[in-house]
This record gives sequence, structure tokens and C-alpha cells, in this order.
Amino acid sequence: MAYSTENGCNASATTMMPDSHKLPMLSAKQERQNGRQYYVNDRGDRLPSVSTILNATRSPQQRDALANWKERVGAEEAARISSTASRRGTGTHKQVQRYLQGEVVTCPDGIKPYWESIKPVLFAVDDVRLVEGTVFHHDLGYAGKVDCVASYDGTACLCEWKTADRPKHSLEHLNDYPLQVAAYWGAVHHTYQDYDVNLNHALLAIAIPDRPAEVFWFDLETIAHYWQQWEERVSIFWRRQGGYRV
Repeated sequence: MAYSTENGCNASATTMMPDSHKLPMLSAKQERQNGRQYYVNDRGDRLPSVSTILNATRSPQQRDALANWKERVGAEEAARISSTASRRGTGTHKQVQRYLQGEVVTCPDGIKPYWESIKPVLFAVDDVRLVEGTVFHHDLGYAGKVDCVASYDGTACLCEWKTADRPKHSLEHLNDYPLQVAAYWGAVHHTYQDYDVNLNHALLAIAIPDRPAEVFWFDLETIAHYWQQWEERVSIFWRRQGGYRV
């Protein structure tokens, strides 16, 4: 089935897994407190998000780089850039989610370049088991929302979607994105440990205007490398909070 919209975006519906193979969606709500995001499940467990932990445990070098950038461009311009990036990321995610769920894709003008960039990647995605699903890792003490669990070119993997204005070229230029991938990978396995989830790969696709999306492929060894770093960041976060509490 092909979808088209008035402003020219089009896509073909992806192949969905039978309901028996899909991972169940957890019921959870989001809360914000003092600028931090938390997820609360049905039992009342309240855990910080992956982004909250990463933001709270930035290295001095990361904090200095961010402060220097804000000083260089000015506070007002920095706020505008950050707001624009947030809107385009949210808008692109919404269209990707619609596509993966077999729904009609719509493309506002500001989103269309990013959609066109990432669309070829999505055409290689099938066997979709989870889209925008909340996951909890109670042992380590964090939660988050996973973009997608599916297959890419026939290989089962965790998928994460990002947007950028220019190519990143290498994992070293992705800041904390690889740690996000590792965090979600671990939380998926923890949340669905009673299901047939065996993800030995992860995919990070970055949509860039006027060029194909960058695709970074993580094998198990690479995931393990970043998982170790992620565990340390979580440990730092909870030590600063006085210990793990839910």
C-alpha cells in the first residue's frame, strides 16, 4: 500500500509482525520535576529518563563546550536553535512512527527534508515489534521511550532515529547518542526478559536535509563498549542522589 499526501510526501507501509510477535506496550506516564523527566509505571515506580541521567552527568568538557557555544552565539540564538532542533526531531519522529504503524504520513514543510532523508532507511525496516514503547530498567534505576524494535535488512535490532543539520561522520562525533542506544538496548532486554527478545545489533539513523540519512550500525561488541560507559553514568547519577530510590 502506498500513502501520499497533498504536499507530496509518500511512503509504502512497512511489514508488521503478527500480533502474537509484538511486544506489549507498557502503561506509563511521564512527569517533570525541576527540569527533569521521569517515567511512572502502574506500580508507582518512578524512574528518571535516559536523557535526564545523561544531562545530569555531563563531563566538565561537555559542560564547558555547551557554555562556550551559548556564549559564542548568544543566549537568544542558542535558545532558538535548540527549540528548532527539538521541534524538527519531534516532528520527524511522529512521521516515522506513523509510517511504522501503517498510518498516513504527513509532512509539514519543515519536516519534509528530514523525512525524505530517512525514508530509504525505513524501507529496509520490517517485522516491527515495538514502536515508541516505554521501557524500565529497575535493577539500574532508569526508564525511557524506545523508538523501535524491528528488523533492518533482515537483522533484528533496536532502532533509534535522530535529526541533524550536517553529517556526523563517526561515532566519536555523536556525543551521547551511542550511550542512549546502549541504554535503550539494555532496558528492552530487562523489560521483555520473559519474551523472545534477542537483539545483537542496534541501528542509529540520522536524518540530514538534502542527503541520505547517516546509518550507524552497532554490533554486540560495540553495544557492550557503550553499555559499560552507560552503567557508569547511571552509577554517578544515583550516587549524587544519595542512592537508588524509586
